[in-house]
Amino acid sequence: MSFLFPSFLWALGLIAIPVIIHLFYFRRFRKVYFSNVRFLREVKEETSMRSRLRNLLILLLRCLAVAALVVAFAQPFLPADRGMIAGRKDVSIYVDNSFSMGAESDRAPLLQLARDRARDIVSAYGPEDRFQVLTNSFSGSSQRLVGREDALLAIDEIAVVPESRKLSQVLDRQAAALSSADGDNRIAYLISDFQQNITDIGEVDTAVDVNLLPLTAVRERNVAVDSVWFDAPVPQFNQNNLVLVRVRNFGSEAQDNVRLSQVFEGQKKPGGTLRIPAEDYVIDSIYLNISRSGTGNAELSITDFPVTFDDTYYIAFQTTGRVPVLNIDGDGTPDRNLAAALRLEVFEPTFVGAQNIDYGNLGAYRLVVLTDLPEIASGLGEQLRQYVRDGGNLLIFPPAAAGLTSYNALLSSFPADELQPFQPQTREVSTINAAEFIFDGVFERERGDLDLPTSTGNFPLTRYGNRRQQPLLTYRDGSTALAKYAVEDGNLYLMAFPLSPEVSDLSVNAEIFIPMLYKMGISSGRRRPVAYTIGQDEVIETSRRQASAEIVYKLRGPGGEFIPEQRTIGNRVALGLGGQVPEAGIYELIINEEVVESFAFNYDRTESDLRYTSPETLAAIPNVSVLNPESQATLTSDIKERSEGRPLWRYFIWAALIFLLLEAVLLRFWKV
Repeated sequence: MSFLFPSFLWALGLIAIPVIIHLFYFRRFRKVYFSNVRFLREVKEETSMRSRLRNLLILLLRCLAVAALVVAFAQPFLPADRGMIAGRKDVSIYVDNSFSMGAESDRAPLLQLARDRARDIVSAYGPEDRFQVLTNSFSGSSQRLVGREDALLAIDEIAVVPESRKLSQVLDRQAAALSSADGDNRIAYLISDFQQNITDIGEVDTAVDVNLLPLTAVRERNVAVDSVWFDAPVPQFNQNNLVLVRVRNFGSEAQDNVRLSQVFEGQKKPGGTLRIPAEDYVIDSIYLNISRSGTGNAELSITDFPVTFDDTYYIAFQTTGRVPVLNIDGDGTPDRNLAAALRLEVFEPTFVGAQNIDYGNLGAYRLVVLTDLPEIASGLGEQLRQYVRDGGNLLIFPPAAAGLTSYNALLSSFPADELQPFQPQTREVSTINAAEFIFDGVFERERGDLDLPTSTGNFPLTRYGNRRQQPLLTYRDGSTALAKYAVEDGNLYLMAFPLSPEVSDLSVNAEIFIPMLYKMGISSGRRRPVAYTIGQDEVIETSRRQASAEIVYKLRGPGGEFIPEQRTIGNRVALGLGGQVPEAGIYELIINEEVVESFAFNYDRTESDLRYTSPETLAAIPNVSVLNPESQATLTSDIKERSEGRPLWRYFIWAALIFLLLEAVLLRFWKV
């Protein structure tokens, strides 16, 4: 046993007061008249003995009462198992305010209970202690420690937010704040439902006393629209685009009659009715007939209670009506068949010679086609390489008299397979790679009935394994006629034969040539996400680069309007969100009050999985303590006991009262 104020034990000298009273107490005698004095000595001896015993017991009780009171004021306690925590305490309290904390317990929503327990923790400490109140928002203001009143005000303001944090990140944040404080003790509390997908706590540093308060919801059932994506890499204009929807059942029971619906172009349409096995998912499909170019959006939803934040999934996409194409020709006179194909309404062509290229505007084109260039200058090669890396598509038709040195220098820099010397030999294409995006879904009839292109000469391609060649057209002998190479965010397409009609008939084969050019133009190595996750994707990109540095980009949506951080990267502009998107929905990118693009944001589906970590599993984590959050009194006393030891002063007060009561009983009922 130890004492909080051991100097007060000097007051034990007050025990001398009842002793002095006892020694100097003169008893008042009464006269008793009696006729027979034969038994006088015997009665006197017996009365004196009983009186002495009574007085000694009263003296003992008075001394014990005084001693108990003195010890009580000295604040005795039994030291905690971890030792006494003396001095000022720095306390960090994390309140999980993610969507899952909106679930109901048997008394109230979990977040309300979490706020109550946080207040109890603050109240259990002294006025000189300092506190950090941390939530999933990870705001800058929460990194400083404040007094008791400010901490209680911060707890009152906690509300549900879309962010979800791993508990290892929370502990790192708490440790960073506590390490910068100057208190004698560092204590951390985590109040959460401890979902399994966020509970990743390993062995905890003993420099911080970590305490866990697990809260439990009544029900663990939830169905969510988990993700949505287009089947094709790029949604296509004037076509039925297949959209896949994954609906997941996070509960332990199968769910029937889950209805899926869609909202597209202002019209709500019912989808199918799904049956989802327990702890499993199903993938359903819908079709979006995109009838206009530009930006578009849709939302897919189900009806599910009580957790509703994940019942709707927003998507946004971009389609191109006319594909901007740049043809760079050796003499500035484009191939007649190529020019005719590019003047169709699906293209927006530009024809230039090798000496008239506007390199600053190269990123405005979705496809660049090189034809009849005898040599590729190093400057042009560097610009083309950067164009492809930034997401552009480059198609190369080498002429029969191509300078292999300059061409192979460009190809090896990507890297791509190189051209070998031209071979004047008639060959016929026999295979089309219809599994690849360029030719996928292009042909309605059997590919065996197609009129495949032929060439009277070609450049055999090397086959270096590290160049990752994807053959799109293949000759009968298995050699490649058209190869694709994914280069960072863009694509390089390399023809093994010239475009000239004297060498090949590809340019007059409209059923292959035109769709090939179109799908090359709309393809990209960088697939734009149909949606971003709030709290995870902090940077979005747009190709709408403005020439003036004074142009302001704004995002406007359900959560309000704000100006993101902007940074130019090549032909794109990166927009940093910095946690400014508070609510799911469609957000429009506005430049000069004109809507130029849209982006979809959804809540993090991490919170959809309502499986919790058991208290027994939490207790097995090294260097942590699991507290009982059910009772305010139990929690407060547990905190005091852990931080100050087990206080005993109450017991000594009760002992002093008992001693005084026994004294009163002796005086009242023991007559001498």
